[in-house]
Amino acid sequence: MKWRSLEESAPASDFRPLREIYTERKELIAKYVPAETQAVHARAVADLKEKQIAARVLPAGAAAPAFALPDQNSKTISSADMLAQGPLVLFFIRGRWCPFCVGQMEAMNLALPEIQRAGASLAAISPQTVKQSFFMADQHKLRFPLLSDAGNQVARQFGLVYTVPEYQQEVYRRAFVNLPFANSDESWELPIPATFILARDGCAVYFSANEDYTQRPEPSEIVEKLRALQTTKRADVVI
Repeated sequence: MKWRSLEESAPASDFRPLREIYTERKELIAKYVPAETQAVHARAVADLKEKQIAARVLPAGAAAPAFALPDQNSKTISSADMLAQGPLVLFFIRGRWCPFCVGQMEAMNLALPEIQRAGASLAAISPQTVKQSFFMADQHKLRFPLLSDAGNQVARQFGLVYTVPEYQQEVYRRAFVNLPFANSDESWELPIPATFILARDGCAVYFSANEDYTQRPEPSEIVEKLRALQTTKRADVVI
């Protein structure tokens, strides 16, 4: 039920670009995962792209929905409280079982000091339970809130939710990816991965969303956008 990093006893220290880390993981998948399984996942991504979910995601310039969710320590964290401190980097992930989500989380963890120096905070949202988020934060030494979005209620407001097709559910079950258990939800719904930067007024000034879960923005790109926002000192600018 989890992706194991090579080093689990200390924070990740792989400072390579995220695209290089993902290329390495794709090579491992190509080498060790059966071709028929890879074909199922490729088909699922193609089906999602055909539905153009990413085109319907909350756009830059729109007001993001307010929310309050429990973090990995069961503490309720609200978007209002985080935005009161400055801009917020918010990213939606599938869960701790996804190697690409883990890679992104570890990369953002390394970028956290630069994000904070730009006056912003960072939080991740997933449909997994609080217990699963606790395990993920502990295993990967993450230093930001992992918020549990039961039933994908917040992700749905951002336009990110889809139902895992039955043909892919069978593959996940064989690989012991038990989403009903991990999410405490029988719906088999997930968010497509997405990253948002919210200005202090709660408006999205940047977003990146992709039906392909192996495509995520570089942490350096997020930091650059935050610095641009810091320079403009305007809440209504789209960066």
